Amino acid sequence: MVDRRHSGSRRQAGPAAVPLYGFQPPVGTPYGLEVNTVEDFFARHDDWPWNPPRPGRATFHYLIAVTEGELRHDVDYVTRTVAPGQWLWVRPGHAQCWHPPGAARGLFILFEPDVLRPDLARLLAPLTAHEAPAVLSPHPDDTAWLQQTALQLLDEHRALGRRRLDIHHALRCSLLESLLLRLSNSPDIAPTGTAPAGTGRADRYGHFLDALELHYRQLHQAADYAELLRCSVRTLSRAARDATGRGVRELIDERRLLEARRLLANARWDARTVAAHLGFTDPANFGRFFRDRTGLTPAAFAAGPPPGSRSGGHAGE
Repeated sequence: MVDRRHSGSRRQAGPAAVPLYGFQPPVGTPYGLEVNTVEDFFARHDDWPWNPPRPGRATFHYLIAVTEGELRHDVDYVTRTVAPGQWLWVRPGHAQCWHPPGAARGLFILFEPDVLRPDLARLLAPLTAHEAPAVLSPHPDDTAWLQQTALQLLDEHRALGRRRLDIHHALRCSLLESLLLRLSNSPDIAPTGTAPAGTGRADRYGHFLDALELHYRQLHQAADYAELLRCSVRTLSRAARDATGRGVRELIDERRLLEARRLLANARWDARTVAAHLGFTDPANFGRFFRDRTGLTPAAFAAGPPPGSRSGGHAGE
């Protein structure tokens, strides 16, 4: 489980940096996957990591199915409220911060990316992608099936010792794969039927994401990335909308905004420094950019409550 035993895990250097935690299941548990309930997790860790709330990142997936009450959880500095029947997904590398659970109940699945077979990982790419929605609302026809499968996965995880270890782990992986494949049918996940993975627009969108991660500080226009990828702006825009339903410029702005939040909230950079780092020639322009998208000035955001108590998200985001 993700607990105090991670105190020796990899962490970023610097006192203001967000710590990076690696996966470390209990001794004897098969590699790569662990299942618990939200209530048991909080009961076992009454002073970690939400008292006081503090942000962290992980190298593995957090997947939480809420069955009762409401769960609040910060993902990349936006507070998400997860209602019964919805699923919270914190992907590797996301900054996250816990809130006290209150009356929230649910199933808590942690798994390493490597636990998925390569062919299945490619099929599930829209679901596991870093930019995929943090809160998923499955199709109503799938809700009960998903919860039942998650309960079967919990039961099998707790069945350690009842059968051969390799069979036990194979059963866990099979149940996880079935659950994720059904979850990929959620309306929140953009359909990929018009651009199958590995072809055409899907490939182009993947190349755009790679380029964006490398150049978001310097390149801020759709035309910049179209030129870099040797395609037209229209072609790139179609690829982005097929994959996400959003435009290229919106995705560029989201990436810059995310970095601004990270730097203001955790690195404690001032607004002028962040503006220069993200390629704004005028700090005032950065201030308007940030305020229009968050409702706060950069200074107010940086001086506000700890990231764990910031709000601004809503269920289904």
